[in-house]
Order: sequence, then C-alpha cells, then structure tokens
Amino acid sequence: MRSSRTPRRISVRAAAAVVAVLVPLALAGCSADDSDGKSGTVKADGKPATVAVTPGGSGVKAGQQVQVKASGGTITTVTVTDGTAAKPLTGTLSKDGTVWTSDRKALPGRTYRVTAETKGTGGAKDTQQASFSTAQATKKNTLDLWPTAKTVGVAHPISIVFDRRITNKADVERQLKVTTSNNTEGSWGWVEHYDGRDRVDWRPREYWKPGTQVRLQALLNGTDSGAKGGFFARDYDKSFTVGARQEVKVDLDAKRLDFVRAGKPTRTIPISGGDPTPGADKRSWSGTSVLMAKAGTVRMTSQSVGLGDAYDKMVDYSMHLTYSGAYAHAAPWNAAYFGKANKSSGCIGMSTANATTFYRDVQVGDPFTVTGKDAKGKAPLGNGYSNWNVSWQEWQKLSALN
Repeated sequence: MRSSRTPRRISVRAAAAVVAVLVPLALAGCSADDSDGKSGTVKADGKPATVAVTPGGSGVKAGQQVQVKASGGTITTVTVTDGTAAKPLTGTLSKDGTVWTSDRKALPGRTYRVTAETKGTGGAKDTQQASFSTAQATKKNTLDLWPTAKTVGVAHPISIVFDRRITNKADVERQLKVTTSNNTEGSWGWVEHYDGRDRVDWRPREYWKPGTQVRLQALLNGTDSGAKGGFFARDYDKSFTVGARQEVKVDLDAKRLDFVRAGKPTRTIPISGGDPTPGADKRSWSGTSVLMAKAGTVRMTSQSVGLGDAYDKMVDYSMHLTYSGAYAHAAPWNAAYFGKANKSSGCIGMSTANATTFYRDVQVGDPFTVTGKDAKGKAPLGNGYSNWNVSWQEWQKLSALN
C-alpha cells in the first residue's frame, strides 16, 4: 500500500546515453499498521525492485523501442508519454513481468517521460520515473502509395514508392501490415521503380479473389530509412476492395484482344500491336502488365519513346500499362491494319467504337497478357506492375525478410 502522503515527483536523466535509472517517487509495499504515526511514511516490509529504462540521456537517436527492465522484482504498469497530445506509448510485458517493451519506436525531437510501478520482494510496491530526449531528424522520408481507387481489378498490387533511399529495408518492411477479409497469401518484394526510386510491392500468390477487402497499415512513424534516407514522420492507412474478375488477353499473332469476365470471353476486338519490322524497336511488350490508369485523352509523342519525330498525337481512350509508354487506346489512323497486321509504335490500337466500350468496362488493376511471335521481352520489374512476370518463388525472394 502506498503512503497516504502525496509523493513528490522527481524526474532525472541518466549521465549515460544508453540507460536511465528510474528514481523512486514514493516508498510503498506495507500496510497502514506499519506507519510510525507521525511522518505519514509507510515502512516497507520488503525491498523495492530496481528499474532501468533504455534509451536514456539527451539527444539519443530516435527509432528505438523503449524498454523498461526490473531487477529484484516485477513490473506492474508502465506509462510512457512524450509531452504532446498523442496517446501514451503502448507496450508488452514479458511473461515473467521483468521487461516491458514499447510497441512503437521513439520519434525524433521528443522528450519522453517513463513512469513504472513495480513490486519488489515481500510485495514492496514502488513508483519510479525517468526521462530521455531524442535528437531532431535532419531528413524526413515520404512516399507515394497505390492503389488510389476504392475498387480495383484482380491483379493490382499494393505499391509503395519512397522519395528517399531505403537502406534499412528489413526494418521498413516489418512496419508494413497487410490484412485481408479472406487471409490472402502474399509477399512484399523490393524493386527499382522506373524513375530509379526504391519501391516495395505486396503481391498475392495468385490473382485476388473478387470481393476481397484489403487494408494496408504502414506503421512507419519513427522508422529510420537508413543512411541518407531520413525518418518517416507519419503512418499511412489504405483500404480497397477487389472488383469483378476481368482479364484481357492480347494475341499478336491473331491480331485480336479478348475481354474475359469470370473466365468467359465476352468480347473480341480486332487490334494492331507493335510493328516487328527490324530497325527501331516498336514491338509490344509480352507477358502480363496491369492497367495502372484509365488516362482518357493523352498527348503521345514519338520522342518520349525514342522514335524521333515520327508522331505527335492527342490519343483518346488511353489505358496506361507501363511507365515506358505502353498503352491500349483508340487508333483510327491504323484502321486498315486492325485484325490484319501489327503496325503500331508499341501500343495496342483499336477502333474508336471498340475503344469506347472497352474503356468503359475495363477497370484499373485488370491484367493485360500479351502473347505472340511479334512481341518483345517482358517489361522489367518496376516498369508498371510487371510483378506477375516472375514466379511466386522468385517474387518471395525479393522480400527483405526472406
């Protein structure tokens, strides 16, 4: 039992930069009958536990979990606050009650106050307190996150592109939590984004099942990216639902596109793919790409894909497939070749009438699989969502935790 007197709070910092020793706020652990009847102090009938907290000191590096250890007794409760309106850090107590570890990491530029209640030998209770402060972050890391749509097709991965370099890939990946409504099996994989930035995607083992509800919790606040990357200063939370199962099959040999729903072809469209004529490489990518965006009308120039001054057009019903410039779209100027010859500059072209209805029905996240002798190799990882062009075993190896 604690003394009936209100204890005087004492907050100290350890001289060392690693461990802060918690200072007792009041002696306790005895009954009222043990009081001397004058000072109000309760005599202890046992020895209080000794408690230490890490990190400790001033200006310590952020990104560490707070840990409280007790010797000669056990920990009852721990409260860790940082002087802001934020909720106290939650944590987990070891089974033997001697070690408490925070669930989250200490943030940069904060002063933390740690209060621990303990029970020592003979049931002696005690309350102890310490504090430490973390250094300011010199750099902060931010990110772009996809999908942005609320409903996506069955092939859309979760994709995170970081603004600064990630050298602590395993630490970052541990903070990324994916939950689904049907326990979908999947894995993170690190790739180089098309513009050279670090990127990590979560891909299911197989295409998502329609109706799956997906949530990403990126609990990155206080996580260190590593050398030159800086700290993350916030968490991210993203949810989406998987829509109908739709697939697009492009056969460059037959010069046709099949739009497949729930495993059944619903529409066949004559198309013209990339020109295989030797010289400038205008062939279409083979393998599976994923519809990244229904981009509407897009200005397309030959210079943007390394083909000189061959064209500069405003193109309607553009469906974006790769960052290197592959689209499916209306191509009325190629009408003579639909269903007959591959004469485009790498895109999948079709009539405006067919593009209008196809554009209406296709959804972001639908897979486009291209086959045929006129195709070139598969798009590299990071050029769009080409994650499905490697096996599940190969994809798992791209996780920093594998």
